[in-house]
Amino acid sequence: MNDADLLRLLRADPPEAVKTLNGEIIDIDSARGTCRFRFEIVPAFCHSDGRICQGGFLTGMVDTAMANAAIVKGNLAVAVPTLELKISFFEAMGPGIVFAEGRVMRWGGSVGFLDGDLKDEKGRLIVHATSTIKIVRSKKA
Repeated sequence: MNDADLLRLLRADPPEAVKTLNGEIIDIDSARGTCRFRFEIVPAFCHSDGRICQGGFLTGMVDTAMANAAIVKGNLAVAVPTLELKISFFEAMGPGIVFAEGRVMRWGGSVGFLDGDLKDEKGRLIVHATSTIKIVRSKKA
């Protein structure tokens, strides 16, 4: 399946988590193992009188981009449960638009290494993350 077909498929039926996070997939590159999402942070995601997005929402956004980078790298034929996840928060972010990019750094037989960033509309780095995943390939019939 080519990237345009993969992108159409992923857009047609996004997981509930993506909908809950007000996200939409905007770009993939299966050969490189990259995926970009756009998310809208709403006041309901925020604390401090609605000014600062709670870190778990930001983590979910960047983790979504990383997981989908791995899924497209595997051409949708894999599940990618997280074995380890590290998050670094660089800036506070309030309501607004953010962009998450996930990248496959190393793709092995059973383990993959990912990284990802979450940036605001001005390109300011909000979150950087790394993840180790288990690559679970579909069983052949």
